[in-house]
Amino acid sequence: MVPSGARRLDRGRFTIVHYDPDAQLAASMLEAAVTRDTFPGLPRGTARVLIMIAPDAATFRTWAGRSSLPWTAALAFVEQRRIVMQGRSAPASAGDPLQVLRHELAHIALHDHLGDGATRWFDEGYASYAAGESRMEGLLSANAALVFRGMPSLAALDTMLLSPRGTDARAGYALALRAVTDLAAIDRDLGLAPLLTAWRERGSFDLALRRASTITAADFERQWQQRARWSLAFLAVAADSALGVALLLLLFVPLHLRRRRAHRARLDAMRLREAILERSNQSAALEALLRAIPPAPDA
Repeated sequence: MVPSGARRLDRGRFTIVHYDPDAQLAASMLEAAVTRDTFPGLPRGTARVLIMIAPDAATFRTWAGRSSLPWTAALAFVEQRRIVMQGRSAPASAGDPLQVLRHELAHIALHDHLGDGATRWFDEGYASYAAGESRMEGLLSANAALVFRGMPSLAALDTMLLSPRGTDARAGYALALRAVTDLAAIDRDLGLAPLLTAWRERGSFDLALRRASTITAADFERQWQQRARWSLAFLAVAADSALGVALLLLLFVPLHLRRRRAHRARLDAMRLREAILERSNQSAALEALLRAIPPAPDA
């Protein structure tokens, strides 16, 4: 049902409902949805999808309901194959609307393939991966402690992704994206396809991973934690200059001080050896001089 005053666009398996101010955005979204209607490792979808562009924040909250969080830019109701998005009135923090749309479409595509079988961290990580997101901007400046206190488990990401705190949620999204990216890199030729096929057949991430890659979920989690910890440490320096300076100082100032102390100790030891040698040489020279002086004649 089209809301009062709204317009409707149909093409392929997609329908977009919008209001006049968002007509150009709606046309761009429809074009992007139709021309990029495939997702990594998944068969092409056939079910119809409804995309609703809210004209303002109040309408978005009404359409999204209680499922939305304060920082939510869009929401996919996967069982209904319906997406609710903010339109031109969305804040700058909402991001690229075409990328946001693809993220939400990826949720629907994954649900169509796996049903409710996907874990939340994989669901969000896959959607970010399919949308080509980076998820790095501003992450480490708010969550630098992740680098030093140890990485969360994959299961803990589910809690982070549901956090009402934007910083925790952004950290969860970035780490989930890294996990799915690592999974895709296991098979450089087929990407996620073997895993997703096995997951649909076996109904278990662990069993699917064993079949697709011969490693266990526990082994993958340990490897992901190690890779993510170090990549986040280096990305902190690149992503945020102030944080980068702080990290460099934290990491290298103690090392520099230790090296200075060791160098000073070597210099002191060298000066001590030189002083001892000089005194020894002086004593030898004095002794040689005394030997050279003839004895006084007897009176």
